[in-house]
Amino acid sequence: MTRPVLVLCSHGTADSGGQTAVRALVDAVRDRLGGTDVRETFVDVQHPQVEEVVAVALADGRTPVVVVPLLLSGGFHVHVDVARAVQDPRARATPALGPDPRLVDVLLDRLRDVGATEDDVVVLAAAGSSDARAAADVAAVAGGLRRGWGGPVEVGFGSIARPSVPEAVSAARTSNPGRRVVVAGYLLAPGFFHDRLGAAGADLVTAPLVPIGPGGPVVDDRLVDVVVERFTRGLDEGDASLHQ
Repeated sequence: MTRPVLVLCSHGTADSGGQTAVRALVDAVRDRLGGTDVRETFVDVQHPQVEEVVAVALADGRTPVVVVPLLLSGGFHVHVDVARAVQDPRARATPALGPDPRLVDVLLDRLRDVGATEDDVVVLAAAGSSDARAAADVAAVAGGLRRGWGGPVEVGFGSIARPSVPEAVSAARTSNPGRRVVVAGYLLAPGFFHDRLGAAGADLVTAPLVPIGPGGPVVDDRLVDVVVERFTRGLDEGDASLHQ
């Protein structure tokens, strides 16, 4: 091992608040890791794209290059876009951030922040993917949320997968008459998908995992812990088990 590079790869967004929130997470990881070379990249919408950033780091002679997807589930972007970027044996990719019990803990705090109680029905709102592995990751988080919350938890998706968030909210109301329905936004940052949650018909909607507060983005230390742990394992475990 010589001079490793950590490449933090998010989806990318045109939303300025979302860009600010993700950049704040990247900066928090950079601060935690001290002198580690941390570079930001994306799989969609924004530039530079992940293949370009990995190629530049390798050309600079920095090895290994460890890509940590700032994505909550292991769908197409992790298993195709990121995987394509780490074909060189000097590069490797870790799993997505979820499922992880620390993300469940953050979701529980977001529910409490909006005044939700165990009497409410929760709809876990994820981005959605056609990849069954992503759906399994979301299901694992939903299971953890049910255990931690103690009340009903359903799942809805922002795109592609079904049920949609509005469908899940409607079904939750039908199955639980007289109870409030609260959408827990299982999204990393503000943006298009989170904006749509307000029109899903729920009584309450939580902030994303990295919300924008009065003083700017609020980065939970537990999110930083997950990212740093992914990076550390990426350095320690070797290429074969980490290519996605």
